[in-house]
Order: sequence, then C-alpha cells, then structure tokens
Amino acid sequence: MSGGTPVSNGGYVRQRVSQGYGSSSDDLEDDACSRFVSPSHSFLRTRTWTEILENFLWIASAVFIVYYGDRHHNMIFLMWHDDRIRRIPLYIGMFGVGLNVLFFIYTSILALGVRKSYEMWEISSTAALPFITMLGILSFLLFCYALWPIWSLLTLPLVFTLFMACMVIMPYLVLGRFKAQTDLLRTD
Repeated sequence: MSGGTPVSNGGYVRQRVSQGYGSSSDDLEDDACSRFVSPSHSFLRTRTWTEILENFLWIASAVFIVYYGDRHHNMIFLMWHDDRIRRIPLYIGMFGVGLNVLFFIYTSILALGVRKSYEMWEISSTAALPFITMLGILSFLLFCYALWPIWSLLTLPLVFTLFMACMVIMPYLVLGRFKAQTDLLRTD
C-alpha cells in the first residue's frame, strides 16, 4: 500500500489512479484515509496587538464604570440602594439578559457534542435568533430607561460599554474547548 501523496499540511491525498489499481484485479485501496493526520495549526489564529488593546480598553472602561458609579458610590451600591433607578424596567431588562445567557449556555452545551460544523447550525436553533436579538435590544433599551435618571445622556455609552465588555469576556467563559478531530478513522 502506497500511503498516498504527502501534502504541505501533514496530511495525505488519496491516489485514485496508480499502477497498483491497473495491474491487478484486486480492489486495492491506499490507506491514506485511515492514517492519522498530524493536527495543523492553521486553525489557531493569533491575536494582533490592536485586538488585545481594544479588548483591554473595553474591560478597563467597564471596570471604571462599575467602580466609580456616580462618583459617590460604586455602581453595585447604586443598583441596590438608589431610589432614582426605575426598578420595574431594570428587573425586566435583567430577566431578558438572563434569558439570553441561558440560551447561549444551552446552545454551547449542545455544540460540544457536534461532530460536523454544519450540524452545529442545525442544533443551535437558528429560528430563535431573531427572538434573541429583539430580546437583547429590548433589554438594552430597558436598562437605558431605568438608569437614565442617574447619568442622563451618558447612560447610552455606559450601557453599551458594559455590553461590549461582556462580549469581550464571554469567549473566555466557554465551557469546553473545540478541537480538530483528527483521531477518527475514515472508511470511505
């Protein structure tokens, strides 16, 4: 058995036309598809300095917002004790964010068992994505309405900054790592 033709990424290309196939009546198959392929590191993407700096700025500005609050108390104290906050819209917005987080955790747990990339989109319920998007926009608007009496016009960039900091942190909270499945034997 020939083993196939080596290619640049460490794998093998199956040779359909070779002398072994034409010289005998045996249905010989080269074993290139059943060999283990060394994992290629092309799927690992390194981050540029600008991406790292942007992520750091989002997180640092969110920490600044939470720590300094309204200059007298931090934001956590304000959320619990300030009477200027409209409580009902705040609680409804928090419920919407909680539903979004539960949906993302549910789909990420489902995606851990997925073998092929196209199956992930079938499992992740793409029909619910418009609902999730509208729920996120509604939560954003409810947060802005609830916190408007404290920061007025600054409420929009403050809530957006907190949202972006959560989006930067979220990929690091993945429940499991996705890896290339190169240890499976193929029988095609």
